[in-house]
Parts: sequence; C-alpha cells; structure tokens
Amino acid sequence: MKIIARIRTDFPEKFGLPRQSGLVEGLKGKIVFEPEYRVPEALRGIEGFSHLWLIWQFSEALRPTWSPTVRPPRLGGNKRMGVFATRSPFRPNPIGLSCVKLEGWEMTDEGPVITVSGIDIMDGTPIYDIKPYLPHADCKPDATGGFSTDAAKYSLDVVIPTELEEKIEEKLRAPLRELLSQDPRPGYAEDGDRVYGFTYGRHEISFTVADGTLTVCDVKNNK
Repeated sequence: MKIIARIRTDFPEKFGLPRQSGLVEGLKGKIVFEPEYRVPEALRGIEGFSHLWLIWQFSEALRPTWSPTVRPPRLGGNKRMGVFATRSPFRPNPIGLSCVKLEGWEMTDEGPVITVSGIDIMDGTPIYDIKPYLPHADCKPDATGGFSTDAAKYSLDVVIPTELEEKIEEKLRAPLRELLSQDPRPGYAEDGDRVYGFTYGRHEISFTVADGTLTVCDVKNNK
C-alpha cells in the first residue's frame, strides 16, 4: 500500500471529529498529494463527480494486535459489538473509508490540491486512494442501519455564550455548532461537572454537558 496524499484539516487530534463523514457538511479539508503523485492528469474528469470516496489509514490507531469485539461510542461505550459490525478504528487492518463532497481542485506550488467537505479525518492523515462516488451503484435507499440507527438520532442542544462565539472565526461557527450537537464525547457520560476540550482550527474549545445540553464554557485562540 502506498500513501498517495495527506489531508489537511482543522483537527490536529481525534477528539472532536465527527464519527462519520458527511455528518457536518461545513467541515472542509484539503488533499495534498505526495511528490510522486502530483500529476494533474491523474485528476482528469474528476470534476464530473459531486462526491468522492477516500480510503485512508487510521494512523493514530496502529497496534500489533486486534480484538474481535469493540465498544462503539454511540452505544455509550458499555456494549460490545463485533469489530466487523462497526466502523471502529481498531481493526486488523487500520483502513478508514469516508464519503466526502468534492468542492473543487486547483494547481498550487504543491501540485494539484483537492478541496473536500463533510470530512471526519484528522489533520495529516495518510490517504491511500481516491475513488469517485457513483450514485447508481453506491446509493442504496433501502439499506438498514443496524444498531446505529437509533444512536444517530441522539442530539444535544448547544449553548455558546455570545462573548465566546465572537472569538471563533465566523466561517467556523455553524460547523462547530453542528459538530457539538452530535456530542463529541467518547460515550454518553453523565458527569455534568467534567470539562471536555478539543482543538478546532486555532481555537481551543472547552465545554460541559448536562441534562441534554452542551454548553461552551471557554474559547482560547492560539496564535
């Protein structure tokens, strides 16, 4: 397997990322190819597709062993499911799959750079391959979602005090609200006094969760 590119996003760490691609459409990333693959002809015809499949490496989940069962965070982290019945990063082969929207591509000093949205991938993640999404083949309207169906309905109310929201870049505010509503915590923890935090762009976001409401309690901006 060869790494053909790496993605640049506003998430330097796993915590805070959406659990699946496409859940927060406003989150964007840029795919920068490795020198060997900076060939614009390799993208000929890509503009005809609205969405792409990214095949990538769970680079922060590399381990020598594997477990046949895992604890999906959307089930509270307390119930085990078979690893092949989940999208857990802890797998025999650390391969991720994301469907993202193609926003366009341009030639830069680093060769062709693709901009995509709806990302769920941390900054610097290695990309193994890029394939077009084919609606007639990939879309299955009658597909069922197993145990994830009910978990997907879970949502939090989000409160961001005005003085804190004004510290956040305007273009990042709406995606941040959507991201927070999906509960970025590792499980359905009910410790209302605990302060969680993650990095989003140049912002350090701190928040608490209690009684179905997520409240941002601090925003620090890095230079």
